[in-house]
Amino acid sequence: MQSCKAAPSNPQGAGTNTEQVYSESENFVVTENSLDNDQSVDVEDSGSGDNSELDPEASRLIPGLPDDIALFCLARVPRRHHVLLKCVSRKWRDLVSGEEWYSYRKKHDLQESWIYALGRDKSEQLCCYVLDPTRLKRGWKPILGLPHRCIRRKGVGFEVLGKKLFLFGGCGWIEDATNEVYCYDAAMNKWNQATSLVVPRCYSVSEVLDEKIYAIGGIGPNSNNLPSWETYNTETTSWTLHENPNIFPDIEDSIVLGGKIYIRGGSSPLSSLVSAFVYERSSNTWQPAASELVSGWYGPAVVVDGTLYVLDQSSGTRLMMWQKDIREWVAVGRLSPLLTKPPCRLVAVGNNIFIIGKGLSTVVFNVENARNMDGVLVSTSIPKSISDDDVISCKAITI
Repeated sequence: MQSCKAAPSNPQGAGTNTEQVYSESENFVVTENSLDNDQSVDVEDSGSGDNSELDPEASRLIPGLPDDIALFCLARVPRRHHVLLKCVSRKWRDLVSGEEWYSYRKKHDLQESWIYALGRDKSEQLCCYVLDPTRLKRGWKPILGLPHRCIRRKGVGFEVLGKKLFLFGGCGWIEDATNEVYCYDAAMNKWNQATSLVVPRCYSVSEVLDEKIYAIGGIGPNSNNLPSWETYNTETTSWTLHENPNIFPDIEDSIVLGGKIYIRGGSSPLSSLVSAFVYERSSNTWQPAASELVSGWYGPAVVVDGTLYVLDQSSGTRLMMWQKDIREWVAVGRLSPLLTKPPCRLVAVGNNIFIIGKGLSTVVFNVENARNMDGVLVSTSIPKSISDDDVISCKAITI
């Protein structure tokens, strides 16, 4: 017999032991039978052993059904209920947390994307939140248990590869740049320390290309600029260092467009020119990006179905779109100042762009149904949380 119990929360993290496994709160999982207030849900095995040799049916996922049919049924359960599936038995828990489940849902187009936001609260500590886009009225839910060693760092990298979220690098007022990496498995609901970067770096940018994480630029030990980037290979669980003089300091943003990584710097007070480079995989080098594209890239950017959108926050909040056929920037529309609270970050789920500002104020805009009234975009909004956290980065994990 398996039982489900609520585990005690630890909002301050799990300690400073780097070998320790960190566990997040599952209170963000929204279900109809009110798991909202649970801090976490673990599966306790109170059985005495494996009875599969005595009863073959006991080894099946669902007694009386072949496992492939059981998987066909279980994999169609909405993601918000996966925490309940893990409470049924140890076998179901291992299935829902494993690679077979992830691969099956991906192969059969059953995956659902949830949005993860990395922020900084008033006490200057890192915090993490999650949003189920299918349950917008439930709003953002906090994720507890971030690794204690990194919660006070600044310039921490934030990237998603598969069903895992990575926090890497960072630095502090009295701490030099670090190469530490932490990995959160969204299916297993746990943090682990992962393979370290080759070079300590802080304030780097990151993207995913060809199933590899690219950690680009930033500041290294002794505040030195880093004209380098690293790639993380999941098969070898290792980072590989590359160098190029075109990796400039103070990279402000990055995107993947047309199978290429673009990086953008900021404009200086003396010039409106923006530096931007594009990564050429064939030569493993960075080359100057087209000036027409760079001319309108003055804010956070996101790519939806091959089209680049930029949020211009220089005067109000205006969404711009890069039309590559005519190589011009066009205005999609303005956003109501009552709904957004800059500075904002962007993330896309399907054809929806989520514009997330201070205090997790969130506006959802569908690019397929683009329309506006008197120049103001028609959109859906999610009230900001009771906190006033600054949002550093937003990513989507699809399971």
